[in-house]
Amino acid sequence: MKRIVECVPNFSEGRNQATVEALASALTAEPDVALLDTEMDAAHNRCVISVAGDPEAVARGVLRAVGKAVELIDLRQHEGEHPRMGAADVIPFIPISGICMEECVELSVRVARDIAEVYGIPTYLYDQSARIAARQDLAYVRKGQFEGIREEIQRNPERNPDFGPCNVHPSAGATAVGARFPLIAYNIYLRTPELKIAQEIARSIRFSTGGLRYVKALGFEIKSRNQAQVSMNLTNYEATPIHRVFDLVCREAARYGVSVASSEIIGLIPQKALDGSAEYHLRLENFSRNQILENRLSEALSGGPGIDEFIGSVAANKPIPGGGSVAALAGALAAALGEMMAGLTEGRAKFAALDLQVREIHARLTKARNQLRGLVQEDSLAFKELLGAYKLPKETKEEKDIRAGAIEQATIGATETPLRTARAAFRVLEDVRVLVEIGNPNARSDAAVGAQLAFAALKAAHYNVLTNIPGIKDKAFAQKSRAESLDMVQKGLKIVHEVDKLVDDSR
Repeated sequence: MKRIVECVPNFSEGRNQATVEALASALTAEPDVALLDTEMDAAHNRCVISVAGDPEAVARGVLRAVGKAVELIDLRQHEGEHPRMGAADVIPFIPISGICMEECVELSVRVARDIAEVYGIPTYLYDQSARIAARQDLAYVRKGQFEGIREEIQRNPERNPDFGPCNVHPSAGATAVGARFPLIAYNIYLRTPELKIAQEIARSIRFSTGGLRYVKALGFEIKSRNQAQVSMNLTNYEATPIHRVFDLVCREAARYGVSVASSEIIGLIPQKALDGSAEYHLRLENFSRNQILENRLSEALSGGPGIDEFIGSVAANKPIPGGGSVAALAGALAAALGEMMAGLTEGRAKFAALDLQVREIHARLTKARNQLRGLVQEDSLAFKELLGAYKLPKETKEEKDIRAGAIEQATIGATETPLRTARAAFRVLEDVRVLVEIGNPNARSDAAVGAQLAFAALKAAHYNVLTNIPGIKDKAFAQKSRAESLDMVQKGLKIVHEVDKLVDDSR
């Protein structure tokens, strides 16, 4: 499989076309790098350039483009709505094919080190590459922007860069470099110019202030349009789909007596994100992404999705992805087998009396499959956060306290994720058991395999809960999690025995 990495550097220039073209040319100077998209935003005074290709070629292009940014962009003269810390503000690497997240992390670290050494720019590692847990959040790294970091970096050890001097570059500032999963840059425009309303909506929907998980949001006033804007990054579009974000912004806007005017996507968006929105807004029954012609052709021509790649990454001598991700995948496969059984039962005269019940089960299984598929990635992210917490410094009492708090929070998160996997797998098991009994007998064995997989996912998730519980100081949470997980396993075991009996009796 060809190794392809995507890189989506954000530069602090969105008004000068010649500068943006020079940056894009530097990124794509080598034949093994393709330009995917260029977005300029004058109000934010920012451009986002998407490229993809051979990892080493992309890395060389990034280094050239940073040099071009140093030459052409002066943050001392820069103004715009979007927060910024550097001429080359943020540089994320995203695995596409033939390369895993860990390799993207290694690539990002090397690029960050090279930027610091070649151009004297302090660089910070963020997201999956962060060596300090708090720096996984880009907003934390960029806090204070260019001017604030310029003042603080020399006197506050917490602002020490991962590479380079403890002084910002006079004109190019500082740069954040990291590896991340695909995200969606998404803006929603309101039918009001009131900045305060956009800020309040952003506060209510972003995860850091109690909103939707995997949503980062800020409110801006876009004077050129006489509209306020809610600007967002959706960092896990499978766990928190774009349509859910849109609906919540609409509801929050209505609370202030305004409505949504329009929305826009900055850069590229994965096809799967649009598939989910189509299914939701059109209320399609039993919709599958394989019903989309381009998706079916892509899988057929490429030999199918990257199953071998995932299995290889599990087999590697690295802790991520691990048993939690495999448990979620097993649950997703269980749901898929249940969907197959439902699909072979629906619309047939022999099962007409059960048609509505089977369709309802089918819809629940589709929802569960999508949730469990998202949990494959989410489990790896939760474990990554836990590893990051353990790597925090522990020299002083303050550092020890911060580290202990981060470990506690990350351990709870690493427990909640397999709990969600267990709940979803248990619901799949309940639904598949019904299908084994009432569904098309020609697919009974397939549904029974689904039941076994669902129970395996449930049991495996239970193991992950038990593994994390000893490290949790919140004993009430630990006890509740253990009890809930064990109760589902005990009930699930009874259901599996019932499935065995149904299959045996049908012979």
